[in-house]
Amino acid sequence: MIRAALVQQKWTGDKESMIANAVEHIRNAASQGAQVLCLQELFYGPYFCQVQDADFYSYTEAIPDGPTTALMKEVAAQNNIVLIVPMYEQEQPGVYYNTAAVIDADGTYLGKYRKNHIPQVKGFWEKFYFKPGNLGYPVFDTAVGRIGVYICYERHFPEGWRALGLAGAKIVFNPSATSRSLSEYLWRLEQPAAAVANEYFVGAINRVGVEPLGDNEFYGQTYFVSPRGQLIGEAASDTEEELVVRDLDLDLLTEVRDTWAFYRDRRPDTYEGLVTP
Repeated sequence: MIRAALVQQKWTGDKESMIANAVEHIRNAASQGAQVLCLQELFYGPYFCQVQDADFYSYTEAIPDGPTTALMKEVAAQNNIVLIVPMYEQEQPGVYYNTAAVIDADGTYLGKYRKNHIPQVKGFWEKFYFKPGNLGYPVFDTAVGRIGVYICYERHFPEGWRALGLAGAKIVFNPSATSRSLSEYLWRLEQPAAAVANEYFVGAINRVGVEPLGDNEFYGQTYFVSPRGQLIGEAASDTEEELVVRDLDLDLLTEVRDTWAFYRDRRPDTYEGLVTP
């Protein structure tokens, strides 16, 4: 049994207070016994992709050598909690990624996931800010077991979900910044469907509120879902900041995989055409 946590935040107005607010949530979660926690996409800034403005490149940091990763390593060790920390990464000047750092419960930096699928539509001008990821779909061995990360828009793409399952992920976290629009009804469909199809737990995280850069209303509704496609407890508020803490019974993974055996019945020899341009 793993106790896991998710945080949906409102934009406070500056990077420093967003980080302080996140650290407070982490400590609160740890005090409730949480062993792993994921923050929202680009957690310490506004969702600046509502506009195209090079001034927001200033939100980038090196990972793992930047100050926020260093801080979160300390916080993880102090609270004995695994952290997934989504940030705006600078690899070198002019080369930026939408990235999540993964830090083990003893403060060890385990690696990072770079968002592979980058949208470019109204209100989500991400190609202006991010280069597509180049690290594949890593799975990280942590104090709570093998976990994966998939970021926001990527939830629409089944291939990455499957790659994480094939690599042995038991829990996949999907930190997001998604607003009320055509996607809202999909929020309660896609991640449960991915959990069922790939037979693991999914933690779906969304920010909440309206930010000064546009009229996108981020609708929260952060939740955990089981490999049976059932929400674990209620989803979070659609208007307020919230910490979600839930117990995940990893024994359910064996039960579900023995019942459905999707991985046994796959036919990869018939799928070659899926990767033909």
